[in-house]
Parts: sequence; structure tokens; C-alpha cells
Amino acid sequence: MTDIIVPSEQTEGTRFKFKKWLKPAGSDVKADEPVAELETDKVTMEIVAPVAGNLEHLPIEIGSDIEPGALIGRVSSGAAPAAKAAAPAGPIAKGPPAPQTPRERGPSVGTGAALGLSPAVRRLLAEHNVDPKNIPGTGRGGRVTHTDVLAYVEKGGAKAAPARPAAAASAPAPKPQGTPTAGGRLIPHTNIRRAIAEHMVQSVATAPHVTAVFEVDFSAIIADRAKRKAKGGPDAANLTYTAYFVAASVRALQAVPVINSRWHADAVEIFDDINIGVGTALGDEGLVVPVIHKAQTLSLMGFSRSLADLTNRARTGKLQRADVTGGTFTISNHGVSGSLIGTPVIINQPQSAILGIGKLEKRVVVRELDGQDTIAIRPMAYVSLTIDHRVIDGFQTNTFLKKWVEVIETWNDPN
Repeated sequence: MTDIIVPSEQTEGTRFKFKKWLKPAGSDVKADEPVAELETDKVTMEIVAPVAGNLEHLPIEIGSDIEPGALIGRVSSGAAPAAKAAAPAGPIAKGPPAPQTPRERGPSVGTGAALGLSPAVRRLLAEHNVDPKNIPGTGRGGRVTHTDVLAYVEKGGAKAAPARPAAAASAPAPKPQGTPTAGGRLIPHTNIRRAIAEHMVQSVATAPHVTAVFEVDFSAIIADRAKRKAKGGPDAANLTYTAYFVAASVRALQAVPVINSRWHADAVEIFDDINIGVGTALGDEGLVVPVIHKAQTLSLMGFSRSLADLTNRARTGKLQRADVTGGTFTISNHGVSGSLIGTPVIINQPQSAILGIGKLEKRVVVRELDGQDTIAIRPMAYVSLTIDHRVIDGFQTNTFLKKWVEVIETWNDPN
């Protein structure tokens, strides 16, 4: 038997929830074939079979929390052995309680184990008070599978299960709590929405948030973008203002390295690589933050290509776990949906700051021309930096924003 283990390299702010099995218990699987899906606040992640063989599920409730290193199943590469009586080593995914004694839960656990039944199958048998000897098995060697039990129950083969204490009952699917007001309705949280909410609350509780706001004139980057698009080329169509925002952020982070950092109880960790995450909305489902790694090594068009690729994969559900981890700084371009200022834009823990960019709009501004004040119309936006005040003070915050605005307003990078 080879264990199926949840990856243990859990990263910052990430919580696993069990989404679903991709293969039924008792089915034959190939090595590296996806068998289960986990969900985080950032991405859906597949778990693959470590070897070829016959799949055994452990009893895991859909939507339950999964710890890094948890055992969720096994693959038998030979004849199905009898289930072990001892609990497996390592953390076990949280789920419904294991079957109890025959007096409380129907068929004997010992009988199921002797027949080579998986824990998930034994739990189903107990819940529906079914004798596995009455079910034709379709698994390897005629073993009864999870699917076999469900099919038998649907055909009316189950007996009425004996009464049992409410605490021993298997957990039902989560339902909204409370009673809606007149004319309202309750919509259950999705796993991703619940995870985002928990992450946001944790961030606000952890870090003292302070926000500074500057104005920025987009005239220079609008002209540069128009010139590049006029030249054409394979990358011109994908060039967005966000690529310029990333480029300016790299320059500003290089000028104020402490903002590219993380707080520890006894030190501040300043990162050499600049890994910039960009918030990407997924409609009503929430948002994800794909990361451009080692952004200090890329050009403007390199940012454009990376953003186009990451955004497309984010909206088609094809991001990998590596695409959403390792960020050291985040940009929230909230102005694309119309807001002028967002405050505070909540920090993506354990980072130390997050940049917010408001809606681009033409405004009347005062400019000095030949020593005289004049009124002009310019494409303007508000840009904010929300900081973890444990790490960063107002001086560094304003220095960063001044540099960021300077890069955007005097853009002259030919690359």
C-alpha cells in the first residue's frame, strides 16, 4: 500500500479544503493520474496517485479542512490487503467520524476490514445498515467499492439504520445559519469565498494597516502604449497599463527595499527577488493573485506577456500552485471596476504592503508653464500604498510612492 499525502510545503496564507474525489474508490489508477482535488483561496489543486494500482479512499467530508502532510487515501499495487487496525502515522484529513461498534453503526468494522473494504466503504455500509456480502463487487478481485454501495442503496437494498446519537451522525453538507429576513434568501459560502474571508480577517487582525494616497498623471504611459501599439507585433495587443504598474513597482521597490519584506517576531526579512502578485477578479467567485516571479529580471514587454498568460489561465481555471505562491508584493488595480480610492486595500499576508490603483479619468489640474500657472486636462488616477506599520513608516511609504509616480509620469523605457 502506498499512501496518498497532501503536499507539506504549505505556503503563506494558504488553507486546503477537500473539494472532491476524481476517481471512485476501488478503481484502478495510473501513476501520476489525478485522483482528488483540493481547493484554496487561490487555486484548485490536483492530487495524483503516487503509483499505479487500486485506489482506496479515506473518509473525508467534502469541504473539510485538510492539513499539509495529511493522509487522504492509499493505492494498492498488489492484492488488496486487509485494512490495518492501527491508525496510520501522520495527520489525517478531518472528516466524518470512523465507523463505531456494530450496536451503534450497523455492520461490523472487523467484517469489513476482513473483506478488504476501504474506510469510506465501511462508513457507507454502516450508515445505511448494509451487509457487504449482499452487494456484487466491481472492484479488483470482486471487492465492493464506494460506487457499488451507492448503487445498491439507490435500488432500495438498504435497511433502516438504527437510531444513533446526533453527535455520531455523519456531518451534512453545510447550510446557511439563521433565518433570512422577509424578501431575502441565504446563499451558502463557497470554499473560496470562505477562505478569502478568513484570510482578510487574519490580515487585519495581524497587521496595523495605514494607507497613503498620491495622484499620478498617466499621460506619458498612454503615449508610450499608443506608440507601441501603432508599431504592432505579437505582444502589442496584450500591452495593458498594468504592465507599466508592475514596472514602476519594481523600480520603487528597488529604491525602498524594506517594502519588499516580511515581518518576523525577531527580525524583518527583506527579499532579494521581487515577486509581484496582481489581483485578478473571477467575477462572483472572488479573486486570485497570480505572481510574476523575479520581476526585476523582466522588461515591460516581459511583464505584458506574463500578465496575459497568468490572467488567461486564472480565468480558465488552469493556474498551478506555483503560479499563486511566493509573492513578496501585491498590486490591486481596483480602478478597472470604477473605484477612485480603496482604503485600506487589505495586505496579502505575510507581505508588508499592497499597492492600490484607482480609476483613470480626465481631470482639470494646475500645471506651471514658463513660470505661469495654467489649467490643463490630464488623465489622472489616485494611487495608494497600504503598509504594515510594524515594518514600514510614513517616510518609506511616501518615498516609495514618489518614486512610483515619477517612473509613470516620466516614462522613457525603450524596452
